[in-house]
Order: sequence, then C-alpha cells, then structure tokens
Amino acid sequence: MHTKCGFLAQRISQRRLRARKPLRRIAAALKRDPFGRTARQVEEVLEGTRPLGISKALSEVLDRARIHLEANERAEVGRHVQLLMDRSGLGQQEFASRVGVGPEELGSYLDGSVSPSASLMIRMRRLSDRFVRVKNSN
Repeated sequence: MHTKCGFLAQRISQRRLRARKPLRRIAAALKRDPFGRTARQVEEVLEGTRPLGISKALSEVLDRARIHLEANERAEVGRHVQLLMDRSGLGQQEFASRVGVGPEELGSYLDGSVSPSASLMIRMRRLSDRFVRVKNSN
C-alpha cells in the first residue's frame, strides 16, 4: 500500500510540474511585454473573476510588470530631458526657466519620478534645437 501512495504522489507532483510550464511561459510573456497581446488576453480572462489562485498570481505578475515598465520609461524620459539640456548648453535653472517650469519640477523630470507632458517635451526639444543652431552658426 505504501508503494501505491508513493507512486500516486509522484504522479500528482509530475502533473503539477507540467501544469506550471504554460504558466511560466505566460508570466514570461507578461514581463516581456506588459501591454502586448498576451497581456490583453490575460486581462480578458481575468475580467469578472475573483482574484484567487492562478488568476491572482497572473494579475500580480501583470501589475508588477507594468509598474516596472513605467518606471523604466520615466527613467528613459529623464535621460532624454538631460540630453536636451546638455545639447542646449544651459544650466538646469536657466533651462527650466526658458521652458516655463521651476528647477524642482525639472529635477523631478531628470530623476524620472515624473514625466513631462508631450507639449513640454516639444518645448524642450525646440529650445535645445535653437541653441544648437546658435552654436553652429558661430
């Protein structure tokens, strides 16, 4: 009888491992592209379900992946703002003043804690372009 229970436990364990493989692939796809096709399909499946078991785990993976992606995007925007400021040759306070924000606000864009609006990004690029043209004409 002991052998039969051991065999049964082993079979159940193998089935659980096989069942986890697709979930790992789904989790990897969610991390790779949190707004992609797989993410949208998971959202559709989770819509209207209570967050229990696997659905709760997938929901948490999706939420964490999106938070991580958004933080990376804010950091990338911060690097781009720094590039524009460097291109202009202006200091942080002067650059902030010329685009119409305070130095603290510009600092929050540079450190990636906040993203500027699209119109402010255009204003920054135009200011940077203007100073590059002035430098090149001299």
